[in-house]
Amino acid sequence: MTSDALSLTFAALADPTRRAILGRLAGGEASVKELSRPFKISAPAITKHLKVLQRVGLISQGRNAQWRPCRLDARPLRDVSKWVGDYRRFWEESFDRLDAYLTELQRKEKHHERKK
Repeated sequence: MTSDALSLTFAALADPTRRAILGRLAGGEASVKELSRPFKISAPAITKHLKVLQRVGLISQGRNAQWRPCRLDARPLRDVSKWVGDYRRFWEESFDRLDAYLTELQRKEKHHERKK
């Protein structure tokens, strides 16, 4: 995934309504009407959110007679996960260094108390 595609995915994920839609679709496909039910926004607003998610490849829409089910396509999320994972390693290593430092301070403190 190019950094531009990653930026677009992050921009799509920045909106809480779109994240909620993805969360709902993680449980299985749903119609636009079903997706709009929990929100207090207009049908055109829901459609705009769905178009953003479609443009970045996070959802697809099928056709089953009159019903147009939306379904999650999580492939772009793998690239987000990989990108975030690089920083997770950084933080884990930082916490490991902090833990080692605090352990050493405690050891020195105990040693100093025994000398008293």
